[in-house]
Amino acid sequence: MFKTAVAGLLLAVSAMLGSLPATATAQVELSVMFAPPPLPVYEQPPLPAPGWIWTPGYWYYGPYGYYWVPGTWVQPPAVGLFWTPGYWSWSDGLYVWSPGYWGPQVGFYGGVNYGFGYFGHGYEGGYWRGNRFWYNREVTNVTNVHIENIYTKTVVNNVTVNRVSYVGGPGGLNVRPTTVEEHIAHQHHTAPTAVQVQHRENAAARPELVASVNHGKPEIAATTKPTNFESHVSASSAGGAVLVHARDLPKPQAVPPAAKTASTAELDSQRQQASMQARQQQERDALVQMQERDHAYLSQQNANARIQAAVEHQHRQQTQLLQQRQASEMQSFHASAPHAQPPAPHASPPSAAPPRNEPPRR
Repeated sequence: MFKTAVAGLLLAVSAMLGSLPATATAQVELSVMFAPPPLPVYEQPPLPAPGWIWTPGYWYYGPYGYYWVPGTWVQPPAVGLFWTPGYWSWSDGLYVWSPGYWGPQVGFYGGVNYGFGYFGHGYEGGYWRGNRFWYNREVTNVTNVHIENIYTKTVVNNVTVNRVSYVGGPGGLNVRPTTVEEHIAHQHHTAPTAVQVQHRENAAARPELVASVNHGKPEIAATTKPTNFESHVSASSAGGAVLVHARDLPKPQAVPPAAKTASTAELDSQRQQASMQARQQQERDALVQMQERDHAYLSQQNANARIQAAVEHQHRQQTQLLQQRQASEMQSFHASAPHAQPPAPHASPPSAAPPRNEPPRR
């Protein structure tokens, strides 16, 4: 049964690779069921030439799940334009991608701290003066280019630095656009340049950039120029855990022993909780074994990098679905389980003052 299922997956992936081009099809907007990984930690490559603008890296979605589009320097389509990065946001149970764009001002990008001047709102990496772009050396790597249009401005970032890559939803950033950003959203925008689109599509064709393969730490984190993956810097670390396999799931907490004053209903509830946790652990163990058999089978078949990336993507989906379902079961159980009641107070003598009402517990 197992070999048949995995062999079927290999055939399906092979057919997909044979019928589709090697790069992903460009899309204006995406809706995905699972949240994107945290942003990796990496250094900015040096500025290649005057007038180029930094565009930060981001997670996009392709045939094998989320993959990293390396940050890169880009020539703007016209003098005076700034880059507003794209961002993921939570909407009606899905994570929706809003693409980036060029414009005379930097608009809303979800409050995501992409770094290098993009700290959640606006851009602190430089500004246009006439037809020349001036670079802030405090947040921009301009060490290898001899240009005079450089200034120093210390950026005070009072926002707690985190690596969250989306706004809204469980664990997402709680940020809303400012009045100015809402106004910018209705202005004329210029779409990403052809080389930016090609840069993203070329990244989609590299299995090592898939999150389930690199575990959130891409080898190619940023490049000096678009599509030039040979000249790159690697991520120094992942921005956070990227859950891929069931073996990485945290163990369920042990059920605390029953209190001596526990009622029959409370004892039954604790036994039910212990039984549910035992079943959930069995489900996790079964998924671990299946995923390990997948790895063994792929090793036997000498599967190529793309097929391995597709299987790892499937593993991540399996693990996340199991985690979500088990968390929902636990929440439903706690919502309906009886809670221990404090013992009834002894009757007060008639002369005693009535007890004061306690404030509700938060």
